[in-house]
Amino acid sequence: MPPVGILVSMTDSLTAAFGAVPLQPGVAADPVGQLLIALVVIALVIIVGKFVLSLAWRLVSIVIVIVAVWFLLSTVGVI
Repeated sequence: MPPVGILVSMTDSLTAAFGAVPLQPGVAADPVGQLLIALVVIALVIIVGKFVLSLAWRLVSIVIVIVAVWFLLSTVGVI
């Protein structure tokens, strides 16, 4: 690895200037890292699901009220 003070021109490749960087396995290579990723994904699913269910519950409530009013009006004979 070259010293910090050497400037690399724009035409030189980074591999030639700094050498090949070995591939790092990352977080997913460790079982604890995999558990962390799984927990983050589950948390995101719960957050999105909570929002969707909240919206769905409101829509179902509104439809119940509309159908109940429609049923009452049709029973009375207005509709």
